[in-house]
Amino acid sequence: MKFQQEYRDPVLGRLQLRAIAETVANLDRAMVLMEVCGTHTMAICQHGIRSLLPKTVRLISGPGCPVCVTPVGFIDKAVALGRRPNTYLATFGDMVRVPGSSTSLLEEQARGTKVKIVYSPLDAVTLAENNPGIDVVFLGVGFETTAPTVAAAILVAERKNLRNFFVLSCHKTMPKAMAALAGDPELKVDGYLCPAHVSAIIGAAAYQPLVETYHVPCVITGFEPLDILQGILMLTRQLVSGTARVETQYRRVVKPHGNVKARDILYQVFRTCDASWRGIGDIPESGLQVHSRYARFDADLQLPAAVEAPVEPLGCLCGDILKGKVGPRDCPLFRKQCTPEDPVGACMVSSEGTCAAEYKYGAFGDTI
Repeated sequence: MKFQQEYRDPVLGRLQLRAIAETVANLDRAMVLMEVCGTHTMAICQHGIRSLLPKTVRLISGPGCPVCVTPVGFIDKAVALGRRPNTYLATFGDMVRVPGSSTSLLEEQARGTKVKIVYSPLDAVTLAENNPGIDVVFLGVGFETTAPTVAAAILVAERKNLRNFFVLSCHKTMPKAMAALAGDPELKVDGYLCPAHVSAIIGAAAYQPLVETYHVPCVITGFEPLDILQGILMLTRQLVSGTARVETQYRRVVKPHGNVKARDILYQVFRTCDASWRGIGDIPESGLQVHSRYARFDADLQLPAAVEAPVEPLGCLCGDILKGKVGPRDCPLFRKQCTPEDPVGACMVSSEGTCAAEYKYGAFGDTI
């Protein structure tokens, strides 16, 4: 806590809240600000930030959780691959409980499918190296934050000349999704709290096209309460003054051009493609697939599997929740059929999911 306390100073917090209130004092409507980072969502709920803001500042959650935006069809494809003989699925732990059309990886594991939880993509490379007679498929899920590590794992597998390591890629890129939501006339997002982890890789300049096209202010902020409050203050000042630009509150980590080396590795191994987002649908050039030069590691190409049309969970509002159009408490399944122990939708599975945050920390709306 030694280095966190300065970002949790209650005196500074009250000063920031007063400054926000003064900035929006003359507004005749509520401005809608969206955070698109699961860690931001959890921090906002944990510290009760929504309940502290003026009623003219409405903070909503967007598609910032990579597990949550993973479509049902990807889980179905992973299940199909896992049922192949002599195949291991390697995945991060938060993916095993995400429901597919009729089952999850956890349920499949109980039925005998070899599902290995790993902490790094390199663990999956090691698993393949130690089991030369087994096909190891790593489930590549995540935004620009984790995708470079998967790209690096493919490069390691190439150096080791492995023939049994594959990646099923469901990686996504954040700016295109933010643009899709900014262009949604039903949503009307006034400003973005940009994802900090992603921004550390892609840099602040990556949001400039979004600002120029949609005239929507963007502020990259850190995860502590004072970080988030300062980011909200910076957004409100832009909106009240009628300006739109990219600002970085989280300057201790995020640079204008991000992590160039990580991006170089990322786009050496992956290329952009159209991608399906749970709840949002297909977004052009918002995904990452394995580049043709590394095609022998692409599970989609090398390990074809028949998958039927995906079936969304009946009654689940996860899609609208990911778009910020409704909150968890608007879903009829929330806290009833859908709980962290027995989730119906992906938003309840991940520790960074909007529904999981609401379930853990209490009321998600205007009061806490």
